[in-house]
Amino acid sequence: MHTPCVESRRITSLLCSADEAVALIGDSMTVVSSGFVGAAHPEALSAAIERRFLRDNQPQGLTLVYAAGQGDGNTRGLNHLGHEGLVRKVIGGHWGLVPKIGRLAIDNKIEAYCFPQGVICQLLRDIAAGRPGCITHVGLGTFIDPAQRGGRLNDVSPEELIQRVELLGKVWLLYKAFPVHIGIIRATAADPFGNLVMDEEAVVGEVLAIAQAVHNCGGKVLAQVKRLLDEPVTPSRVRVPGVLVDRVVVSGPGEHDQTFAERDNASYYLPRPSGKHAPDPLCALGIPIPSPRLVADASGLQRQASDVRLIIAARACDELQPAAIANLGIGIPEGIARVAGERGLLESITLTVESGPIGGMPVGGLSFGASVHPQAIIDQPSQFDFYDGGGLDFAALGAAQIDRFGNVNVSRFGSRLAGVGGFVNISQNAKRLVFCGTLTSDGLEVAVHAGQLTILREGRIRKYVDAVDQMSFSGQQARQKNQHVLYITERAVFRLIDGRLELIEVAPGIDVQRDILDQMGFAPAIGDVRPMKIAD
Repeated sequence: MHTPCVESRRITSLLCSADEAVALIGDSMTVVSSGFVGAAHPEALSAAIERRFLRDNQPQGLTLVYAAGQGDGNTRGLNHLGHEGLVRKVIGGHWGLVPKIGRLAIDNKIEAYCFPQGVICQLLRDIAAGRPGCITHVGLGTFIDPAQRGGRLNDVSPEELIQRVELLGKVWLLYKAFPVHIGIIRATAADPFGNLVMDEEAVVGEVLAIAQAVHNCGGKVLAQVKRLLDEPVTPSRVRVPGVLVDRVVVSGPGEHDQTFAERDNASYYLPRPSGKHAPDPLCALGIPIPSPRLVADASGLQRQASDVRLIIAARACDELQPAAIANLGIGIPEGIARVAGERGLLESITLTVESGPIGGMPVGGLSFGASVHPQAIIDQPSQFDFYDGGGLDFAALGAAQIDRFGNVNVSRFGSRLAGVGGFVNISQNAKRLVFCGTLTSDGLEVAVHAGQLTILREGRIRKYVDAVDQMSFSGQQARQKNQHVLYITERAVFRLIDGRLELIEVAPGIDVQRDILDQMGFAPAIGDVRPMKIAD
């Protein structure tokens, strides 16, 4: 039996520039990209694709596939690919950070689909394994369900990529497999055999799934690294074996920052130092942490609109139970971690991020996806396996629209295209679920005085509406699963019961009719209303 020469896979045969690597991308190919916001995104390669297109008008008509949003909301990440003609079809999890691609979708210049982030990760594994697709319950009852829109984001996206199937007496969604030709991924370093390690990355992501899927489809895997290693690495450190890698590109200055917010932050990939002098993970964030106790202590101080987030986060934190494994979404839910830290709860709960970190303190903004001093970082598909199977005890997520049936929209509002990211996986499967958001938005101002909440100026936009514009979370599905769901605002708390919203808590100082019911597009059920806690 012929044994391939190891020397043929030496790093010298793989090395090239970013421009040389992306020259392998032909017209109409399907390109899969790794990364989470800016963490582990191969910026050198995505920028090189843009340079080639602007210079040579090639490649054209690409299908782009990605799981987590990869961009800075402006020009970096997959925004490099946001040119008419460069892409023909996009299947993505989160669209809010890639407005250049989102604009093409809104203008019907491309076929555009939104799949749950976790499903895309898992689908890549199924493609690698030669299976017909990913069969899952995730997405049922939402706009991703073919009974609604099948994940289509505009009127020029005709292809049915998702199918309802019945197995073992239950309805499932089949996300159909398709060939993938090019994988662009990122790692920290490559050893002499092209093996990739990710020791200094904030996330591992889905790099192995991409590499295996592309290789088994006969495609090319292009890997960006920060440096080359002189010696082979310990086999257990390898995240992507060199046998799956076709090109290796060493990144240049500014092309391999830890995240799109930070050049390097070792706390994202190193454990927390032990001992009494170990830094608090709250301090490691470098962000002032507001104290929820100020709400009660500063009785003579009228607090401003920014504290609305704190009121909601503090009340949501009350739902955290000891030993809970939790996920906190971006935005207002991020504040729950800070409140939990103030209350000394971080040692008794485990915070996780869908990108893979377990334990530590999740961070936000353009570093979202990373955690300060995590206990472990696993690959993204495995994290979603855990979530989808009910591993989360608690999740807190944002909400842009809520309707009378408890349905939630986070994905599309008029001409603004956000997508769902990991929202569908998390919201459908967490045992206890809290949606966090103000009752109204756009101009809302409140004050807290002597334990009483006052609405100084009402928001111009109602968030509790008769029917959501797009269904990202299905109240009916939650009812069928007996899921515990709360909706927490700065002035009231609602719960999902019997397929509709019920008002169960009202903040002191709030008039139910004027400040709540008159600001909603429907009449909720009114239960045994209790005072809402607005201070510790």
